[in-house]
Amino acid sequence: MQTPSHFNTVAVLGGGAAGFFGAIACAEANPRLTVYLIEKTGKLLSKVRISGGGRCNVTHACESPAQLAQHYPRGGKQLKEAFREFDARATITWFEQRGVALKTEADGRMFPTTDSSETIAQCLLDAAQRAGVRILPQTNAEEIAPQPGGGFRLRLTGAHAQELPVARLLIATGGSPKAENYQWLRQLGHSIVEPVPSLFTFNVPESPLRELPGVSVPHVRVRVAGEKLEYEGPILVTHWGVSGPAVLKLSAWGARRLHELNYESTALVSWVPAHTEESLRQWLHTFRDQNGRKTVESNPLFGLPQRLWRTLTDQAGIGPEMRWSELPAKLQNRLIESLLRTPLPVRGKTTYKEEFVTCGGIVLSEVNMHTMESRRAPGLYFAGEVLDIDGITGGFNFQAAWTTGYLAGRAMAASGS
Repeated sequence: MQTPSHFNTVAVLGGGAAGFFGAIACAEANPRLTVYLIEKTGKLLSKVRISGGGRCNVTHACESPAQLAQHYPRGGKQLKEAFREFDARATITWFEQRGVALKTEADGRMFPTTDSSETIAQCLLDAAQRAGVRILPQTNAEEIAPQPGGGFRLRLTGAHAQELPVARLLIATGGSPKAENYQWLRQLGHSIVEPVPSLFTFNVPESPLRELPGVSVPHVRVRVAGEKLEYEGPILVTHWGVSGPAVLKLSAWGARRLHELNYESTALVSWVPAHTEESLRQWLHTFRDQNGRKTVESNPLFGLPQRLWRTLTDQAGIGPEMRWSELPAKLQNRLIESLLRTPLPVRGKTTYKEEFVTCGGIVLSEVNMHTMESRRAPGLYFAGEVLDIDGITGGFNFQAAWTTGYLAGRAMAASGS
């Protein structure tokens, strides 16, 4: 038989960004509640600590909820309303009120002014402690049993093994690349969109750029041949293929289709995305008239790195001594083709650092996106990547975690009070 005290007890599963934000929001909004945060590992906020190369890309500077929502391949439409209640500006204010200032970089990404993810992690830990959140690390919810009178009974194992009755429960356990890891959520009555990877780099073992690791270009267009998938942005040539924001964002928008293709395709890179074939041909015609005595290989155009330009001219069959005035039409056509459509035979993917993201998870139609409460199981809430929500790189996945965690926490605090 449940004790009356469980009506004043709530639990959060998951010690990541969404879990902490939800627990803090709940405890701050209703100090009468006992709020438990349960994390099965000993590592709290692990993804926060490694994000952005240890700097933590907290959010992205966006002026409106509608603008913010455009950066989510899955979940953007449903998040638009949620962002009206807690958006990037609210995130900035939340951290500022707790002594952490954020700065905006040229591309819109926002980081703590300390350039240290530990600043964000410590802020969340301190806020949880001040709010009275009871953190149970190295503890697993082995069983979640809905109770006839409402609420749930958790059977906890590990460092804080106990039977814990709670009135409301927030699931913020993150995404998983394995479908079987969602089975326990199916048992709670929810449908799952099968998970597939998002935000990954392209493996190109037979890359024509294989001698150029470390070369980066600030603005290219990457397109998947035969598909309506393309993205513009910076690219980085790596030992295994290509990476950088253009590739990562393309992988997010095309996550499901690229999975269907078994990560085998041809990526076409335009190094001059501002040009069409016609405009590029005309531009080169004018350049040749004015610079005929210059050697082609030694004078990179369009701000391209010397090593890359030399590779492109070499692949076009242009020798190191050839001048623009001597360039045959056939070789110029090859150079134009390389500039507009360098083909990269993609044969697999690589997870982006340790910041893996999956698309898939709890079907959003089964969740009230204003409160993050389950439409299938009253008293059950969701936040973060366990939902079928994922954003492109740039702080958008964290913003979804802050928003859904905040809404869930506030709703749990108000429910039944």
